[in-house]
Amino acid sequence: MSFLLKTQQPDSNGRIQHVTPENTGWFYVGFDAYLLKKNETLWLSSADKELCLVLVAGFASIKTRNAEFLSIGKRMSPFERIPPYSVYVPHDDEVEVIANSELELAVCNAPSQGSLLARLIEPADVGVEYRGKGHNQRLVHNILPDDKPADSLLVVEVYTNEGNTSSYPSHKHDQKNSDTETYLEETYYHRFDPEKGFAMQRVYTDDRMVDECMAPYNRDVVTVPRGYHPVATIAGYNNYYLNVMAGPVRLWRFTCEKDHIWLNSDNYPYVR
Repeated sequence: MSFLLKTQQPDSNGRIQHVTPENTGWFYVGFDAYLLKKNETLWLSSADKELCLVLVAGFASIKTRNAEFLSIGKRMSPFERIPPYSVYVPHDDEVEVIANSELELAVCNAPSQGSLLARLIEPADVGVEYRGKGHNQRLVHNILPDDKPADSLLVVEVYTNEGNTSSYPSHKHDQKNSDTETYLEETYYHRFDPEKGFAMQRVYTDDRMVDECMAPYNRDVVTVPRGYHPVATIAGYNNYYLNVMAGPVRLWRFTCEKDHIWLNSDNYPYVR
């Protein structure tokens, strides 16, 4: 199967991406992206999943059975580089989303049997950090990291400037019985500024039984069931991606490919 899912024309609900365990052949991560016009309404059921609704761009009012979050939103483009508003929704819940402006909405999901309540994740709740050195620098917004309440989901967004690499040095998290890794499936929802841009993303394993190189364009999704998964941006185009991860253990533990781990040393980028 291809790891690259091209964006689609909006369906009757405005959905442009639809990733499920069934169409990926994995077990945990689901992801949908929607483009809604102002005053349009979207209804969702969480069933046996927990959801994290991320307002990638635009404003909305979101209601669940027991909570409502009215007129939330802070940015009209992810490239404003300020943390988004998000809403956590537990399993066995119903959701109504009303677009208060043009709205780009990401709906992240993973299995859940917990007892958490719906809650608003405000920009002030999002951890902001800079990672990397030299041409490997990026800006990270930790929307739903492993030290915040959830059953399975991990959600983060990353900004990488033109010409830089990200998700690098190449790292992986695909081992279920390891002291250094956790098994986490992952999706990348890509956006570009300007929108006609693209990036290069590779997914590969140590034995090269998986070795794919893709060029995601605006609103494409790359799925990572296993292996390393670095991203390289192209001159002239800044890159944003929204990551969703989930697995049997809700911890982000990874190992870097030994050939490239030197990039994390104190000497990089000055010594080769």
